[in-house]
Amino acid sequence: MSEFTNKTLLITGGTGSFGNAVLDRFLDTDIGEIRVFSRDEKKQDDMRHRIQNAKVKFYIGDVRDKRSVDTAMRGVDYVFHAAALKQVPSCEFFPMQAVRTNVIGTENVLDSAVDFGVKRVVVLSTDKAAYPINAMGISKAMMEKVAIAIARSLGKDAKTTICCTRYGNVMASRGSVIPLWVEQIKSGKPITITDPNMTRFMMTLEDAVDLVLYAFEHGQNGDLFVQKAPAATLDVLADSLKELYKADTEVKIIGTRHGEKLYETLVTREEMAKSIDMGNYFRVPADGRDLNYDKFFIEGQEDVSKVEDYHSHNTHRLDLTEMKKLLMKLPEIREDLHSL
Repeated sequence: MSEFTNKTLLITGGTGSFGNAVLDRFLDTDIGEIRVFSRDEKKQDDMRHRIQNAKVKFYIGDVRDKRSVDTAMRGVDYVFHAAALKQVPSCEFFPMQAVRTNVIGTENVLDSAVDFGVKRVVVLSTDKAAYPINAMGISKAMMEKVAIAIARSLGKDAKTTICCTRYGNVMASRGSVIPLWVEQIKSGKPITITDPNMTRFMMTLEDAVDLVLYAFEHGQNGDLFVQKAPAATLDVLADSLKELYKADTEVKIIGTRHGEKLYETLVTREEMAKSIDMGNYFRVPADGRDLNYDKFFIEGQEDVSKVEDYHSHNTHRLDLTEMKKLLMKLPEIREDLHSL
C-alpha cells in the first residue's frame, strides 16, 4: 500500500467496527498518521488503550458540526467516511436524526475535504440505499446522491476525487444478528428470528476494508463500487451457529421489524444497466446527463427493462457447510469456540 506511505488518513466514525478493522490493517504499514474522528469519547478511550500507537490520533467531534470536521481535516491526504446512523429501527423512529448525520454530515465532510485539498475520499454506504423502504436506507441513498453530485461538480481533473462503496451486512458488526444470536445460544435463550426466509448478503469486515481500498485505488469522481457477495437465509445462518456451538437452541419467529426487507438489493437494475464488471466488483459510474429536461421525453434507456437488479435472492446462496466455513473466518467466533 505504497500510496499511504507517510500520508495522513482520516476515518470518520472511526471507533466503529470498520474503523477498528482499518486500524488493524494499517498499523503495521508505513502510513504516516491515522486520525480517528468520532463523538464517542468512551470508545475512543477504549481504542486508545487497545492500540497504544503514536501513529493514531483521536479527534472528538461530530460530522454534524463542520467546525469540528475542519479541525480534524487540516493536513489530511485521504478520508474514509464511515460516520453514520445505521440502526434501522432507531432511524425509523427518529428520521431527522438520520438526515442530520447521514446526509448533512456527509455534505460537511465532503465540503471540508474539498476546502482542505484532500486527494481522495471514499464514502461508505449500504445495500439499504438501493430501492430504500426505510428511513436509514433513504438517508443513505441521499448520502450517495450528495457525494456523487459534489464529485460531479468537481469534474474529472479535480484535486479531490470522491467515490462511494456500497456493501451488505457486515458479519458480527455492531447491531448485527450474529453477536445477538451467539449471546442467546450461550445464555440458553431462544434464537429470535424475524423471518427465516429473509436473505442477507454475507460479508466479513475484511471484505469491507478490501472494497474500500479497491475503490480508493480505482475510483474516479462519482463512481460507486459494489463487491459481489454471497447471501444466506436467516434460518441457514441460525442453524450454522447452532451446529458450531453444538447447541439445541429453540428458534423463535418474532416477525419483521420496522422497515425491514425480505431481501436486500446491492445494485439496482438501473445501475446494473450501466455498471462495469470488474471481476469481484461492480463499478457504477456517475450519471453524466445534464439538466436538459427535454431529453428525458425523447431519449430513454431501452436496456434498463431487460436487466435484473443484483440482490440477495439471486446471488449465490450459501448452504449450511458454506455458511459455517464463512463464520469460522470471524475471529470473534473462532476465539469464542476456542474458549468453550
